Amino acid sequence: MTSERAQELLGRIRDRNARVAIVGLGYVGLPLGLTFCEKGFDVLGFDVDRAKVDVLEAGGTYIVHLGAERVKRALETKRFHATTDFERLAECDAILIAVPTPLTAQREPDMRFVIATAEAVRNRLRPGQLIVLESTTYPGTTDELVRSTLEETGLVAGKDFFLAFSPEREDPGNPHFDTKTIPKIVGGIDAESTALSVALYELAIDRVIAVSSARAAEATKLTENIFRAVNIALVNELKVIYDRMGIDIWEVLDAAETKPFGFMRFNPGPGLGGHCIPLDPFYLTWKAREYGVATRFIELAGEVNVSMPRYVVDKLARALNAQKKPVNGSRVLLLGLAYKKNVDDTREAPSFELMHLLREDGATVDYHDPHVPETPAKRSFPDLVKQTSVPLTAENIAGYDAILIATDHAAVDYALVAEHALLIIDTRGVYRAPRPNVVKA
Repeated sequence: MTSERAQELLGRIRDRNARVAIVGLGYVGLPLGLTFCEKGFDVLGFDVDRAKVDVLEAGGTYIVHLGAERVKRALETKRFHATTDFERLAECDAILIAVPTPLTAQREPDMRFVIATAEAVRNRLRPGQLIVLESTTYPGTTDELVRSTLEETGLVAGKDFFLAFSPEREDPGNPHFDTKTIPKIVGGIDAESTALSVALYELAIDRVIAVSSARAAEATKLTENIFRAVNIALVNELKVIYDRMGIDIWEVLDAAETKPFGFMRFNPGPGLGGHCIPLDPFYLTWKAREYGVATRFIELAGEVNVSMPRYVVDKLARALNAQKKPVNGSRVLLLGLAYKKNVDDTREAPSFELMHLLREDGATVDYHDPHVPETPAKRSFPDLVKQTSVPLTAENIAGYDAILIATDHAAVDYALVAEHALLIIDTRGVYRAPRPNVVKA
């Protein structure tokens, strides 16, 4: 450390006297804030949603896999507080930004939340602060968009304040890894910004890996998720091909997985979901156009994955047709709203697209999800708000023309479903043995 400001901040970090701000108390920000609190830091959590702040301040949680007991323990230490008062950013030594980075209707980066947060920080920025962006984004966001916004104050990044990117790697509901145990990538706009960020995260996270720049860190996150998106597209395409050939993709994957080298398993599904994989490839393809580079491979994978909900609906339509029933007028029960099993996270979940497509075709669609009692507000599907989960009883199951498994939650009684359903469309490989009322899609 060469500058006096950097040395002073480093001392505060090492002594755990640095106050940490978390902007955005969602699936990334909340567990991150609790982790820092549990490691002895004073944490201020910021969110524009008053309801979230009220739940946390009352010792509750709105994230199923994150128990309320953890929030209560943090409150009892007096080191964790949630607020909507962004003026308090000035009190903090390190500001970690974990806000959404969705896509526009034109599938281009929607940077509204990052810009608004950068402006909020700019208005309270003081010398000696460390700012770290965690939101998944295109390479250049930190040292172009965020830096230019913050430097409108007249303060200079790397001299008066410090700036870095450290991509979130949360996997909600994963029993094997959490915020503390998932290795953390850090890249600053200069050496001191990197070193300060590493020093901070090392006191809360088991392993921290520094890379050469914020751009390298941003590209690392995109690479991880594009890798998954491309491979999921591959197995989705294989699913369609093998289905035409009368081959069960799940049997093939089970067999292929026995190879101890050279194969990594990915599973097909009804479409991509979650906060990263459906979005990240488009962030890179958008930025690549600035450099005159075509991303044909990535875009093709995106086309395959985006087509999956319609493929599933078409399979359902053909299965109903075989029973001399049209989709129009049929009653369909969707099993699972969350984008993956055993969580309540519905961000970008393909279930909403499935419901929308089926209703467009004239079906009546209900859903059951043990983790999502009511459909949350969705910008893309405003007509699907405030619908409630239907109880999964034998009588209810038998009353639907088709049961569509969109998410394979462990809490669902699939034996009960198989016993009473007239028709099951299985997109998750729940039923491996052939059954007369099961169609795999």
